[in-house]
Amino acid sequence: MNKIRARFIKITQVTLTLFIILLYFCQSIVLWTLTKNTVVIYFTIGLSVFNIAVMFCVFFLYVRLSNRYIAESESARKVAEQASKAKSEFLANMSHDIRTPMNAIEGMTAIAAAHMDDRETLDNCIKKIGAASHHLLGLINNVLDMSKIESGKLLLNMDNASLREIIESIVSIVQPQMKLKSQSFDVCIHNILCEDVICDRTRLNQVILNFLSNAIKFTPEGGRIELGLSQKPSPEGEPYVRTTLYVKDTGIGMSEEFKKKVFDTFSREDTDFVRRVQGTGLGMSITKYIVDAMGGTIEIDSTVGKGSVFTVTLDLLRSVEKEEDMSLPQMNILVVDDDRQLCETVKQSLEELGVSADVVLDGEDALVKVEERHKVSEDYDVILLDWRLPGLSGIETARKIHKLIGDAVPLILISAYDWTDIEETAKQAGVNGFISKPLFKSTLYYGIRKYTVPERERSKDGEDLTRGLAEAEKSKPFEGKKVLVAEDNEINWEVAQQLFGMIGLDLDWAQNGSECVDKFKASELHHYDAVFMDMQMPVMNGVEAARKIRALASEREDANLPIIAMTANAFYDDIQNCLEAGMDAHVSKPIDLKEVIRLLTEYFGERRHT
Repeated sequence: MNKIRARFIKITQVTLTLFIILLYFCQSIVLWTLTKNTVVIYFTIGLSVFNIAVMFCVFFLYVRLSNRYIAESESARKVAEQASKAKSEFLANMSHDIRTPMNAIEGMTAIAAAHMDDRETLDNCIKKIGAASHHLLGLINNVLDMSKIESGKLLLNMDNASLREIIESIVSIVQPQMKLKSQSFDVCIHNILCEDVICDRTRLNQVILNFLSNAIKFTPEGGRIELGLSQKPSPEGEPYVRTTLYVKDTGIGMSEEFKKKVFDTFSREDTDFVRRVQGTGLGMSITKYIVDAMGGTIEIDSTVGKGSVFTVTLDLLRSVEKEEDMSLPQMNILVVDDDRQLCETVKQSLEELGVSADVVLDGEDALVKVEERHKVSEDYDVILLDWRLPGLSGIETARKIHKLIGDAVPLILISAYDWTDIEETAKQAGVNGFISKPLFKSTLYYGIRKYTVPERERSKDGEDLTRGLAEAEKSKPFEGKKVLVAEDNEINWEVAQQLFGMIGLDLDWAQNGSECVDKFKASELHHYDAVFMDMQMPVMNGVEAARKIRALASEREDANLPIIAMTANAFYDDIQNCLEAGMDAHVSKPIDLKEVIRLLTEYFGERRHT
């Protein structure tokens, strides 16, 4: 339509110009015929030429302005169409991505229901359900944040994050997909200088999951996928640590031409295999935007028919929170894994934990080592066995070790695969437990500690969510603390009652911001120890209510009590609005009770000042 309009405008412009030239020419002829005066004729001709020149200048400027207007209109139309297409395509693609964690949640729920009497399996399922739920919330935030992605105003919510928790949650999410395609999966980490960093956990999750999702889609059945993580000192200085993540696959690879435009919006290589795979080509462009926003880089190494490697390099701030002092009793451990680099990394981590470690690369050598030490009555204290060893498998090796030395030594299987697939067989072979890769130092610490340290000495470990909450419910650490909860939704109020009641809090309910302020005003001095404030409420919202409570500081010395936002508004600017209104912290819904306990411990444990 725009091309027809542009052609019509140009024809009109040319016709008008020719008409004016013809008009001047006719004028000159008429004057010459009437006057027969040479001076008048020359003057008329000169004036006509001048007018024609002026008209040509006007015409030229008019054409330029018209062309510019047409070009800008066309460009605006294309941008609008692209934005509209991006939104619809992105939302369509989300339906597939959302099913991924939902599949994990449903699967783990079914497994938990079938193992109600098995506490270890229940703990494992609940942990994975929590990880998948966290990822699902991140996806929902991405959908809600679509307008910011489209406009190039994506903001990062920088906070303390555990790389171990991030990688573990990602592994639990992608495992079911790889299992369906019979793909081999491994996680390799080495030289981890700092597990706790400051970053946007949700966005980093999104980057890694996008690379892994593509690797799964474009790697045929039976292929191999590898996720790697390493660190080294950053050129930015001591507060930073250079963190490198890579995803490697044996998939279809990419041509040199397509590598140049892989991060373009809607870009997909035109091959038979790619056409059979669902996708929009939008994810990689968003991934590039996120990595750029984090100040990182992405490198691609790919060969058609051989696979691809995507490498992300980020300089991340080290967490300011002090890491837990981890040390194990003096012991000797045997590590059995066919990945030499992993063995060396595990050996280094164990030595940092105060443990002596030997490493071997296969089951046969493991049996030799075990027998040698058994003959001199110096058995290993713990043996770590990879599940998928070449030759003699991990389970078969465990069975032979069990026959050789009995059950005095804990045998722990290590793998990036789901423990539930082999649990029964492994236990029959004498395996005592399972540690999931990746093997961070903290993963080894908690995994080994469980089998070597008495229960009473590891009550503060906190590695198990369900056990930690059970202990909190039993001890009720905030018994006697009075909290005012501003929440307009009755179901959310019931959830808060149950969760906060577990840790000993005594609750009052305000159904909107205005009622919250009135109840606080009417209460005795220091009657409330804290306020949990919803954001979107009728009559008065949470931001305004928080401001009004803080404004009472001249009248009440307790107006500086902790006010914690408890809301589904989880974006960076929402958090900033809460803090600017005078709130102390922000907790996203659904409520993370561990985070609530951490915050209340911090606020109730310190003396607050006006």
